[in-house]
Amino acid sequence: MSTVSVVQTILVYAVIPLAIYGLVALLTLRDKVARAPRYRPGQSWDYPAVWWTANPAGADASAVPTGGGKSRGTAKGGARGSW
Repeated sequence: MSTVSVVQTILVYAVIPLAIYGLVALLTLRDKVARAPRYRPGQSWDYPAVWWTANPAGADASAVPTGGGKSRGTAKGGARGSW
């Protein structure tokens, strides 16, 4: 019969699990350290404005309503709820 020492017991039940938790924590936090700094409200914005559209080839300035009169677009739905 073999006996297990106190050092072996502490190693198996304390040190090894703590090492595994530490490794998982380092892998989880790695992305936060390597990421570029984020923009926060109130900070100055030093970049040019970028207008985004899902279909740049289909973007037509003449179909955009100017605020007066009816829209030339044919799309229905949206906030009205009548599709």
